Amino acid sequence: MFAVEVRDHIMVAHSFRGDVFGPAQALHGATFVIDAAFFSEQLDANSIVIDIGRAHDVLKEILVPLNYKNLDAVPEFAGLNTTTEFLTKHIFDKLADAARNDRLGRPGKELHSIRINISESHVARAWYEAKIW
Repeated sequence: MFAVEVRDHIMVAHSFRGDVFGPAQALHGATFVIDAAFFSEQLDANSIVIDIGRAHDVLKEILVPLNYKNLDAVPEFAGLNTTTEFLTKHIFDKLADAARNDRLGRPGKELHSIRINISESHVARAWYEAKIW
């Protein structure tokens, strides 16, 4: 399996509902480092998995509506806990849609899967990985 990974980051504010979150129930800030890995069983005719520049541009585009925002105020997330795990799936869904629409410099049908890894600190991270199709 071949893979290419791109990285970016966002700075957000949010709070959580539920006693399990302790002090994180209060509004707090976070800087998340997002790694998006794209997998393919074969390289294409150009010997690539995807176009790194296009993948990075699409990832940045997906992150713009989240960066420097209070996620509690984003209508799409109303009433939801925007945990690190939740955000991995949100970003995966957007990138998988871009892949299915051939926005990564290679036909999406030729790609196998995507993994989104979000580091919330130097000691904690979460990821979501699934097939694109």
